[in-house]
Amino acid sequence: MSDLSKYHGIIPAFYAAYDEAGEISPEGVRALTQYFIDKGVKGLYVNGSSGECIYQSVADRKLVLENVMAVAKGKLTIINHVACNNTKDSIELAKHSEELGVDAIAAIPPIYFRLPEHAIAAYWNAISDAAPNTDFIIYNIPQLAGVALTPSLYREMLKNPRVIGVKNSSMLVQDIEIFNSLGQGKQLVFNGPDEQFLGGRLMGAAGGIGGTYGAMPELFLTLDKLIATGELERAKELQYAINDIIGHLVVGRGSMYAVIKAVLKINENLDLGSVRSPLAPIAEEDKNLVAKAAELIREAKEKFC
Repeated sequence: MSDLSKYHGIIPAFYAAYDEAGEISPEGVRALTQYFIDKGVKGLYVNGSSGECIYQSVADRKLVLENVMAVAKGKLTIINHVACNNTKDSIELAKHSEELGVDAIAAIPPIYFRLPEHAIAAYWNAISDAAPNTDFIIYNIPQLAGVALTPSLYREMLKNPRVIGVKNSSMLVQDIEIFNSLGQGKQLVFNGPDEQFLGGRLMGAAGGIGGTYGAMPELFLTLDKLIATGELERAKELQYAINDIIGHLVVGRGSMYAVIKAVLKINENLDLGSVRSPLAPIAEEDKNLVAKAAELIREAKEKFC
């Protein structure tokens, strides 16, 4: 197991970057990676939900990681999500990740079929075995995966020495306490739901991995510092402001990721293209919403950062 301190702090989930034809844009991937380096975040979570991995091929996901690593290696902690809905492809991505030198790989459980816990453990361990020199993070997101990480399954996975913890995106803050207790202080829990970053950190999360961090990294970096210095009333005020922004990001006709990319184009002059079908792109009626979200982010940065 590596030095876990490199995982503490703010780790944005990386967004997919597409060209005009809807294919992976290496230039967009590199520009977004440099953007995060310039913002001063701790690391990146690549090829996860925010990266639209469920709608991408193995080749797409390799191309994304190759271009991230070309810019970020040695500058950011890189966690690459490698789960596919079959073990074979997941193993291929795990091997590729280790060859490129990522810090950790991560995986959700297989979706669709309701697998027993021993089958899920076998799936995760097979992926981890394919990258024997790389840390492994379990991604718990039961509301989307359809299966939750239970205490018994986590105890089984802790037998694997490469398991360093859990990216916990369940909405129960208590889950952070439970996984911390089971890990006995030797593993990490990452807060997943961005709306509860403050609560998750106070319950023992070492840091966070989030899908909206990329739209407003300065706000989450500031929030993390306020928690560290014990300025909890100010932290609560900032969390409320962040939640108001998130409330605007998620109510468009287009998907949240389409809205975020449009916000980034306004605020940061980053062109990441749209989203991949069947995710919905922004619609004409979303333009005022995008402009308002972008404005709220600028105002919050002026007030808190």
